[in-house]
Amino acid sequence: MAGRLEGKVAIVTGAASGIGRTTAELFAAEGARVMCADIQAEAVRETARLAGHGAIACTVDVSQAQDIERMVAETIAAFGKLDVLYANAGIAEATNAIDMTLEQWNRMISINLTSVWLSSKYALPHMIAGGGGSIINQSSTAGLIGIPDIPHYSAAKTGVVGLTRQIAAQYGPQNIRCNAICPSSIPTPLVAGVWKTRALKANDTSSIEEQQAVVAAKHPLRRLGVTADCANLALFLASDESSWITGVAMPLDGGLTMS
Repeated sequence: MAGRLEGKVAIVTGAASGIGRTTAELFAAEGARVMCADIQAEAVRETARLAGHGAIACTVDVSQAQDIERMVAETIAAFGKLDVLYANAGIAEATNAIDMTLEQWNRMISINLTSVWLSSKYALPHMIAGGGGSIINQSSTAGLIGIPDIPHYSAAKTGVVGLTRQIAAQYGPQNIRCNAICPSSIPTPLVAGVWKTRALKANDTSSIEEQQAVVAAKHPLRRLGVTADCANLALFLASDESSWITGVAMPLDGGLTMS
């Protein structure tokens, strides 16, 4: 089913690498005009080049409201409308509620939660004016269950789930759909950094491959995710195939969180 996003315009934040880059490339391959946004200027330009199909890049610090407002404005200036927003940008680190500093807390909430709201804040007026749209917010299994060593990350991702449901309820009558993706472990550089910190604190000398094998074994499907798993779900939620799905926090976790 090629061309599943034909004629649509999409923004993907956190597009310089990992899930964001894979998704931007897939969206473009399926016909979308894509704004690739990230704080890493050179890498996000490379994503736009790889995506092709008229994709463009924007250097954005998602913790800054003016940058997000500019990102949306540049998208409208380039493509004339906005149909899909994938608020994927985020950070991760390992700590605990006792040792964590206020600076760490504020930074995590700003990038992983506040930026998601700001992205919707500036995207929604254009989507409403265009007759509707699909907002996809990146949450995590940490927004669904308790996971050690990531208190501020868990708080932010839980907040994303609540925000997603509120936006879905508020703007559904304007034909706005809003859903959250809740991935488990996908070994991007972001995740690998958290594992490395955990291992150092525990004096764990196992290799990253050995650590991945331990985590994979906790999933009923006995494997970790890959970036394409997340990109494929984002594609479905961005497309008209999911036109009656909204307000859902969708686990993408090989069965990890099933009850």
